[in-house]
Amino acid sequence: MNFRGIRSSKFRHVYGAPAKKEKCFENVRITRNAHDGNYCAANPKFLAVVVEVGGGGSFLVVPLDKCGRVDHNSWKVAGHAGPVLDIKWNPFNDNIIASGSDDCSVKDWYIPEGGLSQDLTECLIQLQGHRRRVGLLEWHPTAENILASVGYDHLVIIWNMTRGQPVHIIDCHQDTIYSMSFNRNGSLLATTCKDKKIRIIDPRTGEVLRQGKNHQGTKASKVVYLGDTGRLFTTGFSKFSDRQFAVWSDTDLSEPLRMETIDSSSGVLYPWFDPDTNMVYVAGKGDGNVRYYEQIPEAPWACYLSQFISGAPQRGFGVLPKRGVNISACEVFRFFKLHATKDLVEPVSMIVPRKSDSFQDDIYPETLAPIPALSAEEWLSGKTLDPVLISMRTGSQLRTYKPMVYKPADNTVMVSEKNNDRKHMFLAVETKPDYRPVQGRKETKPSPKMDHRPQGAALYQRSQSEYHPKKHLDLTDGGHTATEKELKTSLNMGTKFQEVQKKWSGGSLGSPALDQEIETLYKASIQSGSASVRSLSSKFDYRDNRETEETSDTLKRTVNDQVGRKKYF
Repeated sequence: MNFRGIRSSKFRHVYGAPAKKEKCFENVRITRNAHDGNYCAANPKFLAVVVEVGGGGSFLVVPLDKCGRVDHNSWKVAGHAGPVLDIKWNPFNDNIIASGSDDCSVKDWYIPEGGLSQDLTECLIQLQGHRRRVGLLEWHPTAENILASVGYDHLVIIWNMTRGQPVHIIDCHQDTIYSMSFNRNGSLLATTCKDKKIRIIDPRTGEVLRQGKNHQGTKASKVVYLGDTGRLFTTGFSKFSDRQFAVWSDTDLSEPLRMETIDSSSGVLYPWFDPDTNMVYVAGKGDGNVRYYEQIPEAPWACYLSQFISGAPQRGFGVLPKRGVNISACEVFRFFKLHATKDLVEPVSMIVPRKSDSFQDDIYPETLAPIPALSAEEWLSGKTLDPVLISMRTGSQLRTYKPMVYKPADNTVMVSEKNNDRKHMFLAVETKPDYRPVQGRKETKPSPKMDHRPQGAALYQRSQSEYHPKKHLDLTDGGHTATEKELKTSLNMGTKFQEVQKKWSGGSLGSPALDQEIETLYKASIQSGSASVRSLSSKFDYRDNRETEETSDTLKRTVNDQVGRKKYF
């Protein structure tokens, strides 16, 4: 029985663990720009940080596994004529990043596998539509290649990145736009503005569905959608410059469900929402701490949990997608903290304390997959779908590989057709071999059209009646010495592939597994992680010692007989 006044929560004791020095990124010249941005973005492959340069705008991209001291002359993405103000990784392609700049343009970049080998100045596609600098970018959460950009010309432009064209221009704001956020399925867009109003907009039509009075302070306010709960979380300032947070219902913005004062500091607060744990993380520029709250479906709507405190102030934060966290350490969230006083990027992991290192189902529900639920054309036509989800048991550390190229003739960005790129795409897909005998399978898939036969197609164009493999090997034929494989075939011994087939089907062609689809068979029998590898290895590598010895003795006798016959003749 719980003590009255104490709410039970499995995230009450979540704590922040900064990474050790060797896991940090040192010597990164973080930009000193005073723009209201985070200047950092991360995914399971790369970390991108906007850096200080003499002219133009650049940002650094380094692989996550190459931590430590970063070379001062490292290769950069340097294609903008003005300072870079915001960067965002594509949620469905770990090699694509979009950047907005002071030069009024938005550019889409492809980062090669392994990182940059030279300064990257050629982008995939450049988007021109804003009349003033572009300060905010946001990818659509379910539709592929849909990007929203916010400029200081008070416009929100929805882009189709495949064509490089604006599909809708939203012109309903009368002043500077501070932030924006899509809901869970991308059908609604929430914005906060300098006119102290919060708006909910239909991004397909630009219609303002609802609006209300936001925080009444003069400094910037931020908004984030709380997943599919139908609520929003905002941070801002009161008339007396006190920092506040508020929870709103997206069906009624006339007044907040709850508004509470946090403190009297001056730094702008940024919220991040984790839909898997229903936790909101709030960090302020210039602060040294990160507060986190748990969202609940009833009053008081947001419950304070704790805070991560450090002595070093932060300039910005990058957030890693959930599929990149370490599930064996019970890590539920990871920041990349940009230090304000040092050239240092420090990972900070939010960890749920658990004694067991096994997979924790209660803190790792299904999370967002790097797979779009809709194409850009389907979303623009009015179709709406929830995002595709994957299990964290199998999806942890999942990465994508989709090489993209720009075709000037069609003015489109599409998947590369280069043979080498297609080879790597094929290798990046998990192989699911079917070891069951062909005759016993429920459904046989057609063979590939590509001819993989090593001896040429002409040799195989004979009819089946003309080609009959030898059932028994003639050991005295022209001094030919039989190979081990030929001896096994002539003596009707089982090859390695036949042994694997036999073990897979349990030694019987009437095994129940033969009546299942291969996808069903894998889902039912193969777990994830090292346990599945060990179980499969032990299943296929097991051999009966007695059977092996008998096979070896038979081969020795056969070879001796063959040598004796050759001497006799």
